[in-house]
Amino acid sequence: MTSLSRELVFLILQFLEEEKFKETVHKLEQESGFLFNMKYFEEKALAGEWDEVEKYLSGFIKVDDNRYSMKTFFEIRKQKYLEALDRNDKVKAVEILVNDLKVFSSFNEELFKEITQLLTLDNFRENEQLSKYGDTKSARNIMLLELKKLIEANPLFRDKLVFPSLRASRLRTLINQSLNWQHQLCKSPKPNPDIKTLFTDHTCSPSNGARAPTPVNLPVTAVAKPSSYVPLGVHSGPFPPAPTAANVNALAGWMVNPNPSSSIQPPSLAASSLAGPPNQVSVLKHPRTPSTLGMMDYQNTDHEQLMKRLRSAQSVDEVTYPAPPQQASSWSLDELPRTVVCTLHQGSTVTSMDFHPSLHSLLAVGCANGDISLWEAGLRERLISKPFKIKDTAACSVFFQAAIVKDASISVTRVSWSPDGNLFGVAFTKHLIHLYAYQGPNDLRQTLEIDAHVGGVNDLAFSYPNKQLCVVTCGDDKLIKVWDLTGRKLFHFEGHEAPVYSVCPHQKENIQFIFSTAVDGKIKAWLYDNMGSRVDYDAPGQWCTTMLYSADGSRLFSCGTSKEGDSFLVEWNESEGALKRTYSGFRKKSPGVVQFDTTKNRFLAAGEDNQIKFWDMDNVNVLTSTDAEGGLPSLPRLRFNKDGNLLAVTTSDGGLKVLADTDGMKYLRAVEARSYEASKVQMETKVSGSSMVANMNQHINKVERVDRSSPAAPLPILNGVDSMTRSMEKKRSLDDIAENSKTCELTEIVDPVHCRVVTLPDSSDPTNKVIRLLYTNSGTGLLALGAKGIQKLWKWSRNEQNPTGKATTSVVPQHWQPNNGLLMTNDVPDNSEEAVPCIALSKNDSYVMSACGGKISLFNMMTFKVMATFMSPPPSSTFLVFHPQDNNIIAIGMEDATIHFYNVRVDEVKYKLKGHQKRITGLAFSTHLNVLVSSSADAQLCFWRIDSWDKKKTLPIQMPAGRAPVGDTRVYFHSDQVHLLVCHESQLALYDASKMELIRQWVPQDGLSTSISSATYSCNSQLVYAAFTDGNIGVFDADSLRLRCRIASSAYLHQSSSNSQNIYPFVIAAHPQEPNQFAVGMSDGSIKVIEPLESNGRWGVSASVDNRTTSPSITNNSNSEQLQR
Repeated sequence: MTSLSRELVFLILQFLEEEKFKETVHKLEQESGFLFNMKYFEEKALAGEWDEVEKYLSGFIKVDDNRYSMKTFFEIRKQKYLEALDRNDKVKAVEILVNDLKVFSSFNEELFKEITQLLTLDNFRENEQLSKYGDTKSARNIMLLELKKLIEANPLFRDKLVFPSLRASRLRTLINQSLNWQHQLCKSPKPNPDIKTLFTDHTCSPSNGARAPTPVNLPVTAVAKPSSYVPLGVHSGPFPPAPTAANVNALAGWMVNPNPSSSIQPPSLAASSLAGPPNQVSVLKHPRTPSTLGMMDYQNTDHEQLMKRLRSAQSVDEVTYPAPPQQASSWSLDELPRTVVCTLHQGSTVTSMDFHPSLHSLLAVGCANGDISLWEAGLRERLISKPFKIKDTAACSVFFQAAIVKDASISVTRVSWSPDGNLFGVAFTKHLIHLYAYQGPNDLRQTLEIDAHVGGVNDLAFSYPNKQLCVVTCGDDKLIKVWDLTGRKLFHFEGHEAPVYSVCPHQKENIQFIFSTAVDGKIKAWLYDNMGSRVDYDAPGQWCTTMLYSADGSRLFSCGTSKEGDSFLVEWNESEGALKRTYSGFRKKSPGVVQFDTTKNRFLAAGEDNQIKFWDMDNVNVLTSTDAEGGLPSLPRLRFNKDGNLLAVTTSDGGLKVLADTDGMKYLRAVEARSYEASKVQMETKVSGSSMVANMNQHINKVERVDRSSPAAPLPILNGVDSMTRSMEKKRSLDDIAENSKTCELTEIVDPVHCRVVTLPDSSDPTNKVIRLLYTNSGTGLLALGAKGIQKLWKWSRNEQNPTGKATTSVVPQHWQPNNGLLMTNDVPDNSEEAVPCIALSKNDSYVMSACGGKISLFNMMTFKVMATFMSPPPSSTFLVFHPQDNNIIAIGMEDATIHFYNVRVDEVKYKLKGHQKRITGLAFSTHLNVLVSSSADAQLCFWRIDSWDKKKTLPIQMPAGRAPVGDTRVYFHSDQVHLLVCHESQLALYDASKMELIRQWVPQDGLSTSISSATYSCNSQLVYAAFTDGNIGVFDADSLRLRCRIASSAYLHQSSSNSQNIYPFVIAAHPQEPNQFAVGMSDGSIKVIEPLESNGRWGVSASVDNRTTSPSITNNSNSEQLQR
C-alpha cells in the first residue's frame, strides 16, 4: 500500500473505534498490518486465548521472519505448553509439542529436547529453570513483559505500535470539507444544500440566477453525529492548497504555513505523491537479537538469563516484503558509543567540543577560562593548549576595549571545525571570534581575529555560500553575520528581537539558507541575500534552542529548554514547517539548557540528569542511557565524531570523557598502535648511531612520532597552503630515513610446523574454484562464492576449545546448512565461463547479495531462501558493495563499465555513473573524504564525489615497463579512509586519495616474482596480505609495502597430490577482528585459514629469535631489497 492508503486505514480505524465496531477494528488492524494494538493483544494473552493471540500476531509477523519473531512465537507456545502440563493434560501437551514447538527444534535442538523431557516429570517445576514458575496468572504476566520487549525491539513492528495523533472524527471532517468544496464548485449554489448521499459528487439543482460560490455550513445531520462532530464552520473557507511536493526545497515548505503554535501542534502527516512498486524491499538494521530460544527466569520480571543471552548475541539485518514507502530506520545498541575508553583532564570547565571531520579521534576543546586545546583521544594526549590572547587590541572596537577593562574574564562559547578540517573557529563571550589553521599535530596558527558582535558571540558555524567557505556568527546584539576568511563581512541579518542563541547553516538542493534561534524562542530562516527572514516560528519552550540536521541532511531536529526548566527534543517536518514528533524522557525541570547531538542518521543523544540519554530517531521513547561511570554534571555537554563511534562528554571536575563503540575502540587501538610502532622505530634508529638519524630525532617530539598514515596523522591542506605541503614532505622524508635505517628482516615460512592451518571441510571442488571469499562481520564464519554461482557457509561453534566462537585454526568449523537442505545458488547463464561472480554481505550477517552473470539474488543467511532477485542482465553485474550510509542502496559495477546505484527498498536504479571503458572490478567508499573510488579491467581508477556523483579524476595505474594496461584492478581503503590500496596482477600500490596521487608501489620480484592473484588489508590496516599464482603468500607492512613474511605453498598445502604445484590461492580475505589471521580460497575449491604460531603471535617474527634456536624452515633475509617508488 502507498502511504496515503496507510493513512486512510488509520482514518477508518478511528471511525470504527468511534462507532464501537470493536471486532472490525481488530480485524482491520490484523489484515492491514499497519497498527498493532498492544492493549488488545494483552487482553487476549492474559485470558489465555492462544489461538486468537497467534492469529492476531500473524497479521504482522511470521515465525521465520527474524529472531525476534521466532522468540515471540516461542514464548507464547511455551506458555501454552506449560499450562497444559500444569493441568496434567499430557495429551494436549504432546499435541502442542508436536504441532507448535517442533518447528523450533531446527534452530535449537538441545532446548527442544529439554522441553520434551518435561513430559517425563510429575511436576515440571522440578526443572531448575522452571522452579520459580508460580501460578498461571503470574506466569502470563511475566510472559507479557517479555513479549512487550521483543515486540518493541522487532523492526517489523516499527511505526506500528502507536496510533498517529488525530483530531476526533477526522474522517468525518475531511468528508465535510470535501462536500464544502464540491458545493463551492456548484454553478448555482443554494444557501442550504440538501446532502442525501456520499456516493456521488454533490451538486445543487439549477435555480434562477447565478451567484458566486461561498462557503456554507452544511447541516450537521448530513454527515456528522451531533454528539461528537465539529461543525463545518470551523473548517469553512477555500479548499486548502495541495501539499508541497517532496522535491521542493525545505525552506519553501516552511514558508507555506503562517506561524503555528509549534509547541502543541500534532505531527503532520506528509503525503507522498509517489506510489511504491509492489516488490519493495526494506533492508533494516536493528538491535542485537536473541541467539537462542531460552527458558524464562520466573524469579523476577527482569529475566536476567534472557537478557544475558540478548547481550551476547549478534545483530542482524532484516528484510521485509512488502514495505510501505516511508523512511525505514533502525538501531542497534552495539552502534552506540557507551563504553568509557579514556578520561581527559582539561583543568577548566569545558564549554564546547568538536571532533575533527576526518581525523576522528582529534578533539578541539574550548573552556570557561578562554583556553582552547587539541586532544588526541587515541593517545590520551593533549597535543596543543593555547590561552586566550587578544591579537590586536587597537583593532578592536571601543565597546570591546571598555568591556575587557571592566571585566577581563572571558569564556569560549563555541569551537567548530571547518568541513575540510583545515580550520577551526572559536567564539567567545565578549565580541570576538578567532580562526586557527590546523597544519599538523603540533602546528596550530591563529589566522584571524574578528570583533564580530557587541556583547557575547553565542554561536559559530561554517557554510559554503556560492561555493566560498565562510563563517556564520550570531550574538547578543540580535544579529547574524557572515564573514569570509579574510575577515570581510559579507552579510548582515537583522530581525530578531532578542539575542540570537544559535545558527544552523544548511543547503537543500541548490538552496542555501541559515536557521537561527533567539532566546525569546523565535526561529527564523535567512537566504544569503539581505532580504530579511523568510519564516518566523516559535520553538517549543520558547527560550534557548539549538537546531541540527542529521548527518545526511535529510532530517531536522531541535533541542531546547524553557525558562521554567522544561526541555523539548523534537523533529521537524520540513515540508510543513511543523513538529513531526516530540521525544520524551526528560525529567520535570532542568537547571539550565539541555545540549544534544545527532549521529549515523539514526540516533539522538542529550545530556541531562547527570547522564547521557539516547533516542532512536523514529521512536519518541528513550532508547537507553548511561552515566559514563559517574562524574558527569547535571547537564553534560556532548559531541559525536563524524562516524558516530566516539562520543565526548564533559565531566564535573573540569575534564571530559571519551566513550566508544566497538568500531571506535578499534580505531583508537589503531592510533595507539601506530604511535607505538613509530616510537619503536625512533628508538631503534637512535641505537644505530647514525649522525643523520641522531639529527632527525631532534625534530621528532612525542606527538610527531605518530605515523603519517595513522588516523591521527595530519591531512594535507586542501586549499593550497604551501606550508602544509612542506610540512608533510618534511615528515615523509624523516619517516623514510627511519625506515631505511632499520634492518629489513624477511621471515620465510616453508614448513607446516611453523604456522597454523585449518582446511575447511567439504570445500574442495576442482570444478567450483573459490572466486569470492568473505569473513562474516561477526568473525564467526566464512562465506565463499564459487565459479558455479553456489555459495557455501562455514561456522565456528562456541565451546571449551573455542570459548569466543570466533574463526580460529584451533577448531575445524562446520559446513553449515539449514535443515531445509537449501543451497544458496545464484542464477547462472549458459555461458557461465564468462560470468564474473560478485558478492556483498549485510553489515550484521543476516543477508547476502550475490550474482554470477545473471540476476542479483538476495539470500537469507539463516534459511538460505532467495528473498528477492533484481537487475536482470544484460548488462551483468561484476562488483557489489553496500552504500556505507544506507543499507538500502547498493553500488553495482557492471559489465558495460557503468556503475549503478540501486535502491532495494523502492526497486529502482537511482543513479548511473559512466567513466570507465571496461567492466568494473572494484568499488570502495570513503565517507571521510566523501568519495567513491572505482577500478576497472583496463587498469583505470576513477574518483567520484559522493554528494553530487561528479567525477573528480580518472587515473591510470602506473604499469611496469612492457606491461599492457589490462587485468582486474581492486581497491581497498585503509581504516583512516584516506590511504588507498590498489591491487593489480602486476603490482601493489598505495595512493593518497585526498590528493589522488600515487605514494609508493611494489612489483613482484625475487622470491615473489609471479603475478598477484589477490590482496587485502588486515583488519587494523597494519598489514597487507597478498596471494600469488605460484602458491606463495606475502605479508607486507601496510605503510611501506616492505615484505615482512613469505609463506610458501609447502607450509599450508599437502604435497601428496600430483597436481599440487598447480594449486594456488585465488582469493584472500582478512579476519575482521584478528589482524594476524587470514583465509585463502584455492583454485581447487578448497579454503584454508592460516595464522602464525601462538608463540609468535604475529607475522614477521622469527621463531629462531624468539626461541633462541635455529630452524631450517624459517629463515631471515636481512638483505631483501624491495622495489619502491
